[in-house]
Amino acid sequence: MRWIVALFALALVAMQLELWFGDDRRPALEELRIAVAEQSAENQALAERNADLEAEIRNLRQGSEAAEERARSDLGLLKPDETYYQIAEID
Repeated sequence: MRWIVALFALALVAMQLELWFGDDRRPALEELRIAVAEQSAENQALAERNADLEAEIRNLRQGSEAAEERARSDLGLLKPDETYYQIAEID
């Protein structure tokens, strides 16, 4: 009877050693779970950015108003009959 209890105790110790120090050890799995969660959050942010860029591309392809607005704001372009006034504030 004692040898059965000793055998079970030895098996329990062997399983614990494999759990904590084996190839699939518990701390490594927890690190992987954290890395997966971080990567998922980054992927979500990049997916949202991609959706915004796709919407902007669609808008630029469909209408000339968006292209005109972009040229005015980014490049400072004016129409031939327009006059540009820049007002500077004095401290």
